[in-house]
Formats: sequence, structure tokens, C-alpha cells
Amino acid sequence: MIFDPMYFVFMIPGFILSLWAQSKVKGNFTKYSKVPVSTGLTGAEAARRVLDDNGLQSVGIEHTKGMLTDHYDPRKRTLFLSDGVYAQRSISAVSVAAHEAGHAIQHANAYAPLKWRTAIVPAVNIGSQLGFIVLIAGVMLGLTGLAWAGVALFALSTVFALITLPVEFDASKRAKVALVHAGIVDGGVSGGAESKGVDAVLDAAAWTYIAGFIASLLSLLYWVSLISGQSRD
Repeated sequence: MIFDPMYFVFMIPGFILSLWAQSKVKGNFTKYSKVPVSTGLTGAEAARRVLDDNGLQSVGIEHTKGMLTDHYDPRKRTLFLSDGVYAQRSISAVSVAAHEAGHAIQHANAYAPLKWRTAIVPAVNIGSQLGFIVLIAGVMLGLTGLAWAGVALFALSTVFALITLPVEFDASKRAKVALVHAGIVDGGVSGGAESKGVDAVLDAAAWTYIAGFIASLLSLLYWVSLISGQSRD
């Protein structure tokens, strides 16, 4: 099983797509990190303006170390912006900052997919810790029922990745609109140069979530195929 060539048949496409997506997002982020935003706002300042425009003055903004470690914590109602975003005055910085502000807006508006994703986090954590162990135990012991239980636990991560797609796409959509509405970037008649840079940064980031879902789905399909084959035998 460890050297099952079918595993690589299933997983290599997802691995290649993930590498391409990571390269694309890093490339576009680096490119537009060198392009200053005309308003001169830092990522933190842009996020603050977007939040305030949406009545979210109570949402905090803090600095966190690392590269592209930006995230919104709904428990603390705080945006955490990374080294390349928090104090930087670039298209990339305001794009990522506004995206994270988009998650805070989703939270405030009780955006359904965000609520679903948050609700299944405890189950996903359990599934990610126990699913593979239960699955392998079922396969090694020839206990099909146990193996399927492991697949069910393992599948929670795939469901999480699927729900993540509308959450992230919507946050980016909100960010693009908010940046223009707040006058942080030039929208122009059909999208100004700055807005097109925002599109490039956030659209590239979207591919990482698509790649993550596809990789998770392919892994799940491999295990379903393996156990189905054993059941027929």
C-alpha cells in the first residue's frame, strides 16, 4: 500500500497545481509589493479605513510576524497583518489587508458560508488527527467498516476546503469593491491600473484555495478507490 503507484496517479496533479498556485501568488505578491499605492496608505491604514467604512471600528488590527501569515481571528475580532502587509505602502499590502477586512465584514454580516466553516472546525480538527489513523488501521486489519469510518473523518477536511472557496472568493470580492469605494485605489471607468493590480494579487491568491481543495479531493478519492477495491475483493 505504501508504494501503491495509484497513489501518485491521484496525487501528482494536485501537487503540481499546488506548486503552480503558490508560485503564482508569491510572484504576483512580490511584483505588486514594488508598486506603491498612490494614496500612500499602509496595509494597516487601508484595513482600518475599510473597517471603519463598514461600521467596524471595534475590530482591532495587529501585526504578526511572517510572510503571508495574514488572517482574521473571529474570536478576538482582530485582523493580524504580516510583515509584508502591516506597514507597507504597496498594492499588495492594501490588497491583502482589505481581503482580511472582508472576512471581518463577513463575520459582522453573519455570512452563511463563514458560519458553516467556523461551525465544522472542531470536527475537522478531530478528523485530521484521527481520520488517517482510523483509515490505515481499517485497511491494515482488513476491517472495511473501520476503514470507511476513517474515510468519513478524512472527508471533513475536504468539506472544509470546499466551504473555504466561497468564503475566500467573497472576501476578495468585498475587498476589491471596498478599496475603490474608500478611495484607497483608483477604480477608473473600467478599472484603473491600481485596481487591476489588486485583481492580480487577489485572483492569484484564490488559486491556492482551489489547489488546496483539489488536492484534498484527489487524496479522498484515492482512499475511496482503494477501500472500494478491497471491498470488492
